[in-house]
Amino acid sequence: MIKIDGSYGEGGGQIVRTAVALSAVTGRPIEIINIRANRPNPGLRAQHVTTIKCIQEISNADVDGLSVGSKRITFIPTAVEGIDHKFDIGTAGSIPLVFQAALLATFQAKKSFSLKLKGGTDVKWSPSWDYFAQVFLKLIRKMGINVSAELIRRGYYPEGGGEAILKVSPTTGINPFNVTNRENFREVEGIIHISKLPEHISKRMKHAAKKVFVKYGIKDDIKIEKVEDALCEGVGITLWSQSEETILGNTILGERGLPAENIGETVARNLINEITSGATLDTYAADQLLPYMALATNRGESAFLVRNVSNHAKTNMWLIKHFLDVEFETKKSDNIIEVIVKS
Repeated sequence: MIKIDGSYGEGGGQIVRTAVALSAVTGRPIEIINIRANRPNPGLRAQHVTTIKCIQEISNADVDGLSVGSKRITFIPTAVEGIDHKFDIGTAGSIPLVFQAALLATFQAKKSFSLKLKGGTDVKWSPSWDYFAQVFLKLIRKMGINVSAELIRRGYYPEGGGEAILKVSPTTGINPFNVTNRENFREVEGIIHISKLPEHISKRMKHAAKKVFVKYGIKDDIKIEKVEDALCEGVGITLWSQSEETILGNTILGERGLPAENIGETVARNLINEITSGATLDTYAADQLLPYMALATNRGESAFLVRNVSNHAKTNMWLIKHFLDVEFETKKSDNIIEVIVKS
């Protein structure tokens, strides 16, 4: 049984989600201790419990210690099956985070799989729905994984109530991601979603973002989505730019006291920084794709360029090596870092 210290590195829920998913996909049992030990509210939270329950059912696992507040669990998987599931995370727990863990656990299943979740689609400290759908899933599909997602209703903090469906079909294998040449990004796309707030907020946000792109001579197509059926107010913006080989993205959620102009300008400048740096993955995608790159090493090494290797990514590298015989090599040149994932 692999023993994992849940307080290592950034010490958050990512360790739990990724460890359980890798346990299911590799068939290796695990014990996680000191779960979120250094956080103000240590132990498992509701969304972590939902993630584990989901993967438990998917992989017919035996689990011990699964409850809110638990600081230790054991997870012993048997076989991943393609079955349809429905779960309610409760309140505004992040749907994209649970989907990411479920996808990692199931993409090698021999039968099709679908997962319907209720919870939060656009909440802090997690990928927004549009980043998940327009950046992460598109990159994963480039690696050969057959996956799609459908948004039924957005859910914001604190009420949640969002709904979405993830569908995964059998794949013949996963391909390495190898993009180390500077790419051309000619146009930016984006979505601003707004619920139960004045329309001028989204318009000001859009105008501020567009002003940034005009300065850099980049075309943009930013759409405003007025959300009619969410349970509470919320607003956010996700921008992405696609080249022939990859996609870069950035997202910011609105919050009280933060002017719409600041949000629009900041998210646009963040994306511009990714584009002008020469990165082939943004800092968030780099972290999220690492497990798939590690699983693809039987077909060759992966390599990409990133502005910086985040603490999340460093923790992920440490965790992945518990399960797979892989190496992570980093080479810094000027203001860009090349990351190589190899066996």
